Amino acid sequence: MSQAPLIPHKPEGPPRIPGQRAVRPKNAATVMIIRRDAAKPRVLMGRRHGGHSFMPDRWVFPGGRIDRADYRAPFASDLRADVGGLFDRYLPAGRGRALALAAVRETWEEAGLLIARPGEARGTGPWKDFVAQGVLPDLEAMDVIARAITPPAVGKRFDTWFLTADAERLTSLDRQGDCGELDEIAWVDFDEAMALPLPAVTRVMIKEAVARMDDPSRPKPFLRYKNNEKGMRPTAL
Repeated sequence: MSQAPLIPHKPEGPPRIPGQRAVRPKNAATVMIIRRDAAKPRVLMGRRHGGHSFMPDRWVFPGGRIDRADYRAPFASDLRADVGGLFDRYLPAGRGRALALAAVRETWEEAGLLIARPGEARGTGPWKDFVAQGVLPDLEAMDVIARAITPPAVGKRFDTWFLTADAERLTSLDRQGDCGELDEIAWVDFDEAMALPLPAVTRVMIKEAVARMDDPSRPKPFLRYKNNEKGMRPTAL
């Protein structure tokens, strides 16, 4: 069987210090929220602040790394069995749910939008403000689209799971609260998204989302660098 084609990819982010061992990737998750109430599907994207050391001024999906509080955060609905099973195939018990919760929390913190259902529970730390809205995370809304690990040459690395959710699962399309790391957010169709200044991996994920609309059963890619190759060679999750 022939190998999957190599995807050329210029590493982004601060370079690794010469002679230093490769940094261990941090667990992270990001979510593509897709809106289908117009002639063309639209996706939520936000522009990162120019002062960030990692992907400044790039347009990205909301998301970020796991906080310890994500492992014990309350939720209104759990992951679907197929989604939870995929996480459990690769990760320690509970980490997949924490990744999905991190994506929900970051969407609130960065874009002021809630992937949630009405509910009440006690929230602590970064979840205190979220549950104060009278809602709890709706994890059933989440699906996995891909996974990607930042290359070893970069000094700040992430093992990121890319998720999708339908905008109908938002409590409202109107932003609440303050936008944190994202200077600006917008709903853009996929052609408009591809014209924005994007990280290379985000560009790959938009193409994957478009392809999955035509073929939802296509394999979900796992992108990573291997054996000093000059790009990412995808395998299937």
